[in-house]
Amino acid sequence: MALDVNTLFLVTIYVEAMLGLLLLFAWVQNSGIHAVAWWGCAHLLRAASIVLFGMYGSVSDAISIDLANAILFTAFALTWSGARVFNGRAPEPMYIVGGAILWILLTHTSSLFESLDAKVLLASGIICAYTWATAYEFWHGRGEPLVSRWPAIFMLFAHGALFLLRTPLAQVLPWSPSSQVFDSVWLTVLSFEALLFTIAIAFILLAMAKERTEMRHKTAALIDPLTGIANRRAFLEDVMVMAKRQQVEHRPAAVLLADLDHFKSINDRFGHAVGDRVLQIFAATACSKLSSADLIGRLGGEEFVIVVYDAGRDQGLAIAERIRMAFEDTASDVEGRSVGGTVSMGVAIADMNLFDIPALLQQSDEALYCAKERGRNRVEVASLQMVLDRANEAEAEAGHATPRVAANAA
Repeated sequence: MALDVNTLFLVTIYVEAMLGLLLLFAWVQNSGIHAVAWWGCAHLLRAASIVLFGMYGSVSDAISIDLANAILFTAFALTWSGARVFNGRAPEPMYIVGGAILWILLTHTSSLFESLDAKVLLASGIICAYTWATAYEFWHGRGEPLVSRWPAIFMLFAHGALFLLRTPLAQVLPWSPSSQVFDSVWLTVLSFEALLFTIAIAFILLAMAKERTEMRHKTAALIDPLTGIANRRAFLEDVMVMAKRQQVEHRPAAVLLADLDHFKSINDRFGHAVGDRVLQIFAATACSKLSSADLIGRLGGEEFVIVVYDAGRDQGLAIAERIRMAFEDTASDVEGRSVGGTVSMGVAIADMNLFDIPALLQQSDEALYCAKERGRNRVEVASLQMVLDRANEAEAEAGHATPRVAANAA
């Protein structure tokens, strides 16, 4: 089969239709990402427009040129709208049909667009605008770390730029009312590029949707859904990575264990919705006082843990105090209610040569217990004496428990 425009037209029709159905099928399998449905409909519309383009010479120009271009512009508009939906933005109905309306109005009312060259320029400009708008939408959402976003941006920008080149290339095309227009080498090249683009962009868009789904599943497994910070599992994984880094760089670290004061009472008095809001306030307050190198996680309930990297005793204590005071100020009134939320914190320091997270968590827990015993809403730093005192208390409690058990047995 010869590689001519007629052959490419037929192949492109089948490919566009198949890709459109594939995208719609993928959306049915995972209806959570609605953008895939928009992109599937865009491919089906492009297939319909190519069918009409292929009728050039056998039907009126109103169908093979005007209607075909209007459908084609709408298809590119749907691709752009899908990108907006993918970024969590609402589609713009007027802009979806804006290109088609502009095409019909200008080609039928303005004398500037009577020539075929002018129509090619207008059509190329509209398609380029939609294509570059799609590339911008993906660029606008680059804060979401999707690797497949970048090849999509590059391909869309390059494809839009190539459409702008169609006007100077049209000068060498043998445009005529006959079917000889399909014998142009340039048109064959451009049609072949469009075919390759539509295949590549469809699979890249599918890859983006798949990558987002996988990332959300991973996030759901590692992120605490209420506060948006790492859960226990994720925190322990991250802190192990930090421990390996500390073994190489030999930097100190401060482990801060935080427990919200009288949290059960807050839930009982104001309800769980306010209690959840207090937890969110603490997480946000703590994150605002930390750097990107530090770690924070929710161990469960109202207990949080923070690791401040490259921080000694004084710096760790200072950061804990800043978090405590900021939270006391922010959580004093929550949603118009005088909650008076406070936090107690225990601090343990890892020296430059030892980062034993279980031992550090135990030490910070001892310091937290001390902060609770001494009145709450305070920060205590773990010390050897504190550990010894707690050990003695535990032994004393165990010694007192033995006679009681014996008496009960008797």
